[in-house]
Amino acid sequence: MIRINLLGAPKPKRGKRGVGAVPVSIPSEGPSMMLVGLVVLLIFGGLNYAYYWKIGKDHAKLQEQLKQADAQIATLSQVKTAYLEKQKQHDALKHRFDVIDQLRNNQAGPVTLLSTISNTVSNTEAVWLNTMRDEGNNVTLEGIALNNVSLATLMENLRKTDYFQSVQMKETFQDDSIKDIQSFSFILVCEKKKA
Repeated sequence: MIRINLLGAPKPKRGKRGVGAVPVSIPSEGPSMMLVGLVVLLIFGGLNYAYYWKIGKDHAKLQEQLKQADAQIATLSQVKTAYLEKQKQHDALKHRFDVIDQLRNNQAGPVTLLSTISNTVSNTEAVWLNTMRDEGNNVTLEGIALNNVSLATLMENLRKTDYFQSVQMKETFQDDSIKDIQSFSFILVCEKKKA
C-alpha cells in the first residue's frame, strides 16, 4: 500500500530516525551578487565618466591657454621686430653723430695747430717759415732764421705753447744762396702731445 501525505513533510517515526528531505532554499536576505555587480559597475562607470569629463574640460582649458600663448607670442614677435628695427636706426644715427663729432674734432685740430704755430712764429723775431707738414703725431717745420739765437727762441716758444711734447732740431745749416745777409735754414720736428 502506498501512502501519500498531502499535508507536507512526513513525520518522523519514533523509533527510527530517517533521513528526511533537505529543503533547498535561496536565501532572500541581503543583496544578490548580480545586484552588487551592477551597482559596482554603475559606480565605476560614473567615476570613469566624471574623470573623462574632467580631462576633457582640462584639455579644452589647455587648448585655450595655448591659443592665447600663441597670440601673445605673435604680438611679442612683432614688438621684437619693431624694437630691433628701431635699435638698428638708433645705432645708425649714433654712428652718424659719432662721425660728425669726430670730424668736428679733427676740424678743430688743424685750426688750433695753425693758430699756435702762427702766433709762435709771429712772436719770434727774425724767423720765417717756408713749409709746415702735419704728419700725424709730428709736425715738421722748415724755414729760415737770421741767427742762431732767433732759432733757439723759436724752439723755446714752441715748447711753451703746451701743444707740443718735444721740439727737436733735425737739421740746420748756413744758407749761402743769400749773399748780403747771413741766414740759417732749419728743419724742426715737433712731437704733438697726446690728447
